Amino acid sequence: MSSSRGVTSIQLGDGSEDDRLELPGQPYALALWNLIIRPPRRRYDLARLGPSEFRLWSARVKRVDIDLRSSRGMTLKCSHFLSKALAEGAPGAEPGPCVMYLHQNASCRLEALNLVPLFIPLGISLFCFDFAGCGESEGEYISLGWFERDDLAECVDYLRKSGKVSAIGLWGRSMGAVTALLHADRDHSIGGMVLDSPFCNLSTLASELAQSEYLAIKVPSWLLSGALALGRMRIQSLCGFDIDQLTPEQHVGDTFIPALFIHGNDDDFIGPHHTKKLFEAYNGDKELELVDGDHNSPRPPFLNRKAVLFFCRAFRCNPAPQGDDSGNLARLLGFEAFGLDGGLDQPRMNRHLILEAAKQLALIGSGPPPSREPGGHGASWPAPGLGERKQVFTPFRAEGALQLSDPLAEAGFCICAVPLPSEYGGPSRPPEVLVAYVAADGLHLARASEGGREVLKSTKSRLDL
Repeated sequence: MSSSRGVTSIQLGDGSEDDRLELPGQPYALALWNLIIRPPRRRYDLARLGPSEFRLWSARVKRVDIDLRSSRGMTLKCSHFLSKALAEGAPGAEPGPCVMYLHQNASCRLEALNLVPLFIPLGISLFCFDFAGCGESEGEYISLGWFERDDLAECVDYLRKSGKVSAIGLWGRSMGAVTALLHADRDHSIGGMVLDSPFCNLSTLASELAQSEYLAIKVPSWLLSGALALGRMRIQSLCGFDIDQLTPEQHVGDTFIPALFIHGNDDDFIGPHHTKKLFEAYNGDKELELVDGDHNSPRPPFLNRKAVLFFCRAFRCNPAPQGDDSGNLARLLGFEAFGLDGGLDQPRMNRHLILEAAKQLALIGSGPPPSREPGGHGASWPAPGLGERKQVFTPFRAEGALQLSDPLAEAGFCICAVPLPSEYGGPSRPPEVLVAYVAADGLHLARASEGGREVLKSTKSRLDL
C-alpha cells in the first residue's frame, strides 16, 4: 500500500505497479458520496489485455485498441475483439453482430475478457471500454450511469461508422446495466440487453447504503435525511448531476428491446428487489434469472451460456462456430470447438488431442512453402517426415546434424508450445507450432498455421551444395 497526492494505492497480487486499486486519500468509508462517485479505481497493466492477435480453436482473433473522445472531452480507452479476417478486411468477411460489455463501478474493461472465447467463434465481436473515471480512461469521478450513457453513445456511434458491425447488443453489470437501461429508451435499434444487478432508483440505493456495512459508521435513522441531503449537494458540486434524477425505473416503461435480467440472491450492495422491480415494469420481451452469489461473484458457466444463446436469438444468428476453414483448427481436426473455446459444453481439451493438433500443424508447416510451388516444384515435394518427439517443461537446448542433399531440401525442428489458460483465450487454448529450419538460402523461423507456414524471421546465407 502506498499514498501520494491524496490517493491511496493498493497493489494487486503479483502484478506490475500499474495493476492496483486507487482509493481517495480521505477516510474513505466515512463518506457516503465516495460509494457513489469515487469507488476504488481499478488500474492495470495494459499487458493484461493479452496479445493483439491470438488463436482460438475455431477462430483467429485480433484486438483493435481505440481512443475515443467523450462528449465531456475525456479520452475513453476501448478495445474491439473481432475475427482477424474481419479486422483486416479479408475478401468475403462481412460485418457481423457485436456485443458491447459495460463494466461495474469499481472495475474496467478487463472484466469482459472471459467473454471473448464465447462470442468470437460464433461470428459475434466483443467491444469493451473503460468508462470515464474508471480504469485507464480520463476523468476523476463516475456517475453510476448518468454521464456513462453518453460515453456509451459515443462508442455505439463509432461502431456503427466502422463498417465492421451490423447489430449491437449490450451486456452490462451493476453500473453498466443501469447505463444500458438509460441508453436503451433513446436508441431502439439495440438488438438485445443482458442486465446484471441494476438498481431501480439511486436515492433509494443511497438510503440503503447509508445504513449498510459498507460505511464504517452507519447513519442512524434520525439523521438519514440530513446525511442524504449533504451527500446529494456534495455530488452535485463535484460531478454536476442530481442523484434524485437518476431513476432507471422511469426508463423501462418506454423500452421494448429484448432483455435478460440477472441478480445474485445474496447481493447486499444492490439488493435483488431492485432488479425485480425493474423486471416487473419492463415493457419489452424479458427473462429473469436469480442466481447464487453476491454483487461481485463470478457468474456460473450455465448463466454465461444462457446469455450467449440469448444474444444469438436476439441477433438471429446460429449458435455454432461460423465462417470457413480459415483459422478453424478444430474443423481441420474434425471436431467442433464451441465448448472448447468457451468451456461451456465439452470437457477441456485433453493431452491426446493437443498433441494431435500439434502434429497436424507440424505436418502442414513442414510442407512446401508457397515460394516453391511455381514451376511445379511443389507438386513433387516429398511428404514431410517427423522424427523423435521430446516433451520438456524447462529451458532446453536441441542440437542435431542436418544434411541437405538437394537445393530445395529443408531440415530442422518443430517446436510445439501449449499456452496456459488465460482470461482472453479461455481454459483450453490450442498449441502454437514453430518450425526452425535450415535451407540452401539460410536459416528460417516460421509459424505453422492451417494455411501453411508463415515465415517470421530469416537469416540469408547462401549455402554451396
